[in-house]
Amino acid sequence: MGSPMRLLDERDTASPVGRGAGRRSWGRAFRSAPGRGWSLAPLSALWAISLSACGLGAGRAPSAVQLTVTRDFGARPLHAWRAPHVRGKETVMSLLMRNANVTTRYGGGFVQSIDGLAGGSEGGQPVDWFYYVNGVEAHEGAAERDVRAGDRIWWDRHDWSQTDDVPAVVGSFPEPFLHGIEGKRLPVRVDCVTVGATACTTVTSRLRATGVPAAVAGTGASGGPQTLRVLVGPAAALLAGAASVRALSGGPRASGVYARLAANGAALELLDPDGRSVRTLRAGSGLIAATRTEQDAPEWVVTGTDTAGVDRAAAAFGTLTLRDRFALAVSASGQPLALPQAGV
Repeated sequence: MGSPMRLLDERDTASPVGRGAGRRSWGRAFRSAPGRGWSLAPLSALWAISLSACGLGAGRAPSAVQLTVTRDFGARPLHAWRAPHVRGKETVMSLLMRNANVTTRYGGGFVQSIDGLAGGSEGGQPVDWFYYVNGVEAHEGAAERDVRAGDRIWWDRHDWSQTDDVPAVVGSFPEPFLHGIEGKRLPVRVDCVTVGATACTTVTSRLRATGVPAAVAGTGASGGPQTLRVLVGPAAALLAGAASVRALSGGPRASGVYARLAANGAALELLDPDGRSVRTLRAGSGLIAATRTEQDAPEWVVTGTDTAGVDRAAAAFGTLTLRDRFALAVSASGQPLALPQAGV
């Protein structure tokens, strides 16, 4: 990427901000950096230099791209482009700038505001813009991420007081199963506590109906770290074997999901953006969530407090119900409940 949009120059790389650690994204590194003030630049001032520096230029334009902008964990849609303006090679930043009014910070590498809605602080809590590509949290600045054919790019402005790491979300279904991650389609497998059960069959058929050649196996089957797995079954059974499901017992700081499974799987506590308990679901309730460990492929979970709850979660496993949701709980009455829940 050209120098006008470089996030860091050589002097910056020696700083704690430049280094980062593990899965920590560039965006989170900057938000936590002491002494870094906002450096705003209006779109008009950046247009001449930033689009070329972001990688825009000669090359084939990516096809079938979608662009979504929401706030408050997807609760409030702001814009949705099923066919955004695309011209030649695009980065996530140049695509956004071509379709919305944007101000940036840190030399143009990170978004400060979209159509006048800015990051910073709200109600005493930190809020910022985050972006996801095919339902996976990005690990680099938007000016450094190329747009690929079929990508669904989702910007959301939300409170990150409880966690600045939501590694995967369910609201871009059928992504990442259909087009994969960073342009690479991955093998998809539905791992079921009971192969052939209603929930297992439902999830598998929904994936295959979108064009995803999903395999089926029992839980515990071997598989590489770059296999996209959907775990299906009662929480009590999944908690015994899957680290991703056990993380759901720790709330958003452990899993990125604003819910907390009871240790025995018999209850599901729903949380608000501040991490406070809003409601507890018991018999017959379900959950659809996604999480990720390090650089492994995301792992989705379709589970419930019992078999009936798993069946209700599986019935909600589809584009219309999951759209723009970070995660989804389902009550015993079948009501879908977006996570996090609105605060009390």
